[in-house]
Amino acid sequence: MSDERFGQVLVGHIEDARKAYETWEKQPIDWDLSNGEVASTSRKQRTLANSITVKGPGTFFGKSVRTVTFEPTDMEGWWFERSDLEDALPFAVSARNVWTTGDIVSNIVLRAGPPHNYVRMVEHMIALKVGMGIDNVLMKIDSGDPPLFARGSLDLVEALEGAGVREVDRPARYFTVKEPVTAVSPHGGFVTLLPCAKDKPALHLDCAVDFKTAIGQQRIRFPVNTRHFRYGAEARTNTSAAKMLYCKTIGRVFADIRNLGYTMDNILVAGRKGYYNEPKLMHDGKSLEAAWHRATLDLLAALALIEEGQFVGDVVSYKAGHGLDVTLIRRIYRNKLLREL
Repeated sequence: MSDERFGQVLVGHIEDARKAYETWEKQPIDWDLSNGEVASTSRKQRTLANSITVKGPGTFFGKSVRTVTFEPTDMEGWWFERSDLEDALPFAVSARNVWTTGDIVSNIVLRAGPPHNYVRMVEHMIALKVGMGIDNVLMKIDSGDPPLFARGSLDLVEALEGAGVREVDRPARYFTVKEPVTAVSPHGGFVTLLPCAKDKPALHLDCAVDFKTAIGQQRIRFPVNTRHFRYGAEARTNTSAAKMLYCKTIGRVFADIRNLGYTMDNILVAGRKGYYNEPKLMHDGKSLEAAWHRATLDLLAALALIEEGQFVGDVVSYKAGHGLDVTLIRRIYRNKLLREL
């Protein structure tokens, strides 16, 4: 069964999708940037002009310094290479290589080959593939634990801007879905991908969040281009005060949580009635940081898992997360619902 608003439900139940859509449609848009600006596209594939290295405290082992080098490559797509593992081969950023999306700390973990050939919290890096429109990059990282920054992924955006971009003599490849598809959770969250209806390849996002904290309801709508992505890339991961307390108390029993590199500078902490630190990305007196993070660093990371090229079309997200995103991308592959423009 399907519905003209959200198409075929690939994950979850259609009645849950109908209820979720009814709730989402009532949520007002806080910032609509869809008029007057266009999405960024290129006729040829692009890679970096030069290599660039960035360093920062570890995400899961905050007392250690972690290093990742972004390099130009002739391989198509985005790739990770663990420089600390002698016999591990580079592996593609792909839905095929998703190991898990985490539990207590939600994140996308990629792994291929030997058990230790993995990289955690990849979303803040691979989102740059879509947001900056760079098709081919090799990321050499000295650990499975990536660096963490106080400005979301803006440090990485600035690094790649400094490295420069060059075109390669291969046509850019754009993919969309053959028909509207949706993944819905029993808790009322959903992600919908709609086919690209324009002659020119373009990607548009409509992203809404609804938290039972000071974050509350936030909704933004915009075409994906380098300017919008650069703005949203500063948005930090957000968490509730209750989860922060858990990590600082009971969570210390677990090694990874005990050593988390999160601080009050690099994460947004929200209580029931207010924020515990200063929120960013204000618009009309309201912080939209959580919605921007969800849109630019979560949703775009999921779309980056489409390994053959860049995804184009319309994406609607409401109260969703990494698990639902990744499952939908996998189901699209399983049902052969991608087509190249």
